[in-house]
Amino acid sequence: MSIRLNENFQNSIPFLRGYKQLKIPILDSAGNPAWPEMFPIEKVHELEDIVGPRHFSAQMMLEYVAQERIHLDPGALHFYASDFDVYNNRIGDNNITGVAFYWDPSTGQRNCDGSVCALIYRDDKNRNVFVHDVLYMEVSDDDMHPLSNQCDCVLDFMQKHHLTRIGIEINGIGNALPEIMRNIAQNRNVQINIAQISNHTKKETRIVNALEPLLSTGHLYMHEKIKQTMLLSEMLAWTPAGSKEHDDGLDAVAGAISMMPLPVRVYGKSSQQIQANTEFKV
Repeated sequence: MSIRLNENFQNSIPFLRGYKQLKIPILDSAGNPAWPEMFPIEKVHELEDIVGPRHFSAQMMLEYVAQERIHLDPGALHFYASDFDVYNNRIGDNNITGVAFYWDPSTGQRNCDGSVCALIYRDDKNRNVFVHDVLYMEVSDDDMHPLSNQCDCVLDFMQKHHLTRIGIEINGIGNALPEIMRNIAQNRNVQINIAQISNHTKKETRIVNALEPLLSTGHLYMHEKIKQTMLLSEMLAWTPAGSKEHDDGLDAVAGAISMMPLPVRVYGKSSQQIQANTEFKV
């Protein structure tokens, strides 16, 4: 078989032959901004605080950090013991602006992935995220209705925390859950809103993109009671290459962080009676 080359191609110069690469990181070797008029040093530090050291190094210093080198350090967490004040929208001294509740479902039976829900609150002004509670669910291998019973547990959890909206991952077994959840909520006369979430990126990528920037910048908080769950053990065992250890709690937390948060509102605040002043002249 003969191949006829385009006559213009025969004499052409290969694309980018002899090119020179120009790399200008946002900070020079002395730590000074490359474009101080556009990016003063205060703005550069703010950018690093937002995206985290890994993304800052890759995107702004032009030095790639391989994902395989990343780990999730529980020592970077800030722990707190305060409850969420539904009357003032506060956790301790922090003003809460949003809430997200996410369910990474499974059958919950032995030798299966974990079925985990995660509740997070956000302080968007200070870019802090509070992992407030997680729910690990297990059901008996003999349970004839594992999904229905889990929905009951999830609704109990939502009512305990005054939640009305839940995100459910509908990949795989989760595809059937929204309808089951709605039916059970209707039978219990509970009003809920369900966001159906389909994930198409690798679990490891979802976890590292959601948690690592918050951990590395000191913006991830966790309630003391979560120490009694498997979540911290999952963090210690987790690697970007995947692990034989369970990471379903981390996946649920990552899902909650990645969700569009629901703005919080003052719950159950009693209205104040106002006495009008009628002593006036027309």
